[in-house]
Amino acid sequence: MTSRCFPGAHLGDTLPSGSLVSVSRVTSPVRAVAALSLVLVPSLIAAPAFAHPRPTDQLVSVTATTETPGVYDDDAGGNGDADDPAIWVNRHDKAHSVVIGTAKNAGLKVYDLKGKLLQSIKAPAAPGPDDEAGRFNNVDIVHGFRLGGRTVDLAVTSDRGRDQIRSYVIDQHTGRLTDVTAANVPLAFSADQAAVNEQSTVYGLTTFKERGTAYVVGTRRHATDVGLFKLSTVGGKVTYKKVDTLDFPSTFRLPNGTTWSPCEEPGEGPQLEGLVVDEAAGTLYAAQEDIGLWQVKVGHGRFQGKPRSVERTKEFGVPATYDEQSEECVPSGADPGYGGRIAADTEGLTIYKTGRRSGTLLVSSQGDNTFYSYDRQTLRPLKHFAIVDGPAADGSQDCDGADTVSTPLPGYPHGLLVVQDGDNTPVELGDDGEARVNTNFKFLDAKILTR
Repeated sequence: MTSRCFPGAHLGDTLPSGSLVSVSRVTSPVRAVAALSLVLVPSLIAAPAFAHPRPTDQLVSVTATTETPGVYDDDAGGNGDADDPAIWVNRHDKAHSVVIGTAKNAGLKVYDLKGKLLQSIKAPAAPGPDDEAGRFNNVDIVHGFRLGGRTVDLAVTSDRGRDQIRSYVIDQHTGRLTDVTAANVPLAFSADQAAVNEQSTVYGLTTFKERGTAYVVGTRRHATDVGLFKLSTVGGKVTYKKVDTLDFPSTFRLPNGTTWSPCEEPGEGPQLEGLVVDEAAGTLYAAQEDIGLWQVKVGHGRFQGKPRSVERTKEFGVPATYDEQSEECVPSGADPGYGGRIAADTEGLTIYKTGRRSGTLLVSSQGDNTFYSYDRQTLRPLKHFAIVDGPAADGSQDCDGADTVSTPLPGYPHGLLVVQDGDNTPVELGDDGEARVNTNFKFLDAKILTR
C-alpha cells in the first residue's frame, strides 16, 4: 500500500485544461468558477480566459415526482437518518427496479419506484457493551461481481459505526438484499476497536470496476485521507483489502500570500464524503465539504497524481475561528474573494451517463439547498437548480447524497434522479410535543440533467 500526502496545496493546483481562469472577486453576481485551470504567479492571478461562455447561473426550480416515507431520528424511528441513495435497475423488469438508501443507525432501506418501502435491513449490533453499533452512511452498486460461481450485483455500504465495508447481494428479480459480508472483514481505517469507538471511521463511499476487478473508494470521518479498497471473495462471502491511500489538502496558500485552512472543531480535519468515479475517464470526483469539488486520476489499483480542483466553495479562503462557547465557527475577517459558487457543504456527487464519455456531473450545494451540474467531458458549468415544494412532494433541503441513471424507467422517461432531503415536511410531533427530526428521499425525472 502506498500513500501520498499534499498537506499544503497552492490555489493554483487545479484542473490541467488548456485554459486560464481567475477566482478573484468579480462584479457579476456569479463569482469566478474554478472549474478550469488556474496559473498562480506570486501575488498575482491570471486574468479570466474561459474556454466556454460564462454560465448565467440562473436558478431553475424543479419538483419531485414522489418521495419515500419519513425516516425519524428518535427511538420510535430506530434512530434513523436518511443519507445516501443508490439506484439499481432491474434488467429483467425495469418496473421492479429499486432504490437502496442508507438510514445510518436504522441500517438500509429498499424502496420501489413509487417510494414504497420494500425491505429494511438492520445495522450490525455493537461487538461489545461499550462499543459502537453499526451506522450505515453511504451506499453504491457493483454490477457483475463473481461470487461463489455466479455473477451477482452488490449493494456496498460504508458502516461508519463499525469502520467496515459491508456487501449485500441484490436479488436479480425482486431487488431484495442478502448480507454476504465475510465475518472477518478488516477495519477500514482504524487500528483496533478502541480507535473505532473514537469514530474517525469510514464515511463516504463509491465503487467502480477496472478490468473486471471491483474497487471501493472510502473517505474517513473528520479526516482528509481517502482509501482505495479491492473487493474479493473468501468462502462464498465478500471481503476487501486496502491497496492505496491518498491524503487531500487541508491548508492552502492564497494569492494574497496568506495561508488558509477551513475552520473545524479542535482535532478535526476538513473531511470528504461525496464520491463518484467516471470509469471511462479513470477519474475520481471527491467532495471535500468545506473546500469544494476535486478530481484525481485512479487506475491500475492506485490513485495517480495530485487532487486537482474543479470548483471551490463560496467560503473558500474566508478566515474564521472556532468559538468554544457556541461550538460554531465565527468569521474573523473579510472575504478575500477567492471562492467559487458551491455553498458549503459540498456534498452528494453522481454522473448522469448518456454515452461512454458523454453526460452530466452533478454536485449538491448543501449550504443553499441547490445543485450544480457540469459537462462530464469538459467540466463546463451547465445548470443551477433547486428541488422545491410541488404537488406530489416537498422540496429537498440540506441534501447529502444523490444518485441518477439515464435508463428510462416507468414514470421517469429521462431516467431517475434520487436525492436526500435533510428537512422533510410536514413536521410531525413526538410524544413529548417536540418536532421529530425527519429525513427521506425525493424521486424525480432526470430531465433537468439532459442537455
